Amino acid sequence: QVQLVESGGGLVQAGGSLRLSCAASGSIFRINAMGWYRQAPGKQRELVAGISSGGNTNYADSVKGRFTISRDNAKNTWYLQMNSLKPEDTAVYYCNAEVGTNPWRLANYWGQGTQVTVSS
Repeated sequence: QVQLVESGGGLVQAGGSLRLSCAASGSIFRINAMGWYRQAPGKQRELVAGISSGGNTNYADSVKGRFTISRDNAKNTWYLQMNSLKPEDTAVYYCNAEVGTNPWRLANYWGQGTQVTVSS
């Protein structure tokens, strides 16, 4: 079994910063892609940022230049540094990873979500 645990959400004023962390634990053979998604009230869940096993990153247009995704493979942990936050960044943020529990199988896992609220 694999668990993803997020931390670092909270309330911040517009223009401020937050850093989210996601730690994976359990029966992990390897982790491929890691990512962060968010879901605002009444909206669909959307990809915010992703990072491949090789370190290639991709971002939603709305966060480019403000958010940075990174990973620490030794700790099975990845991060989302969020700067210059805007009220429209308010959402529940979920971490996601493609995890192999053995050499032949990959499965998708989600964290429980952490609330990020940006006040104007």
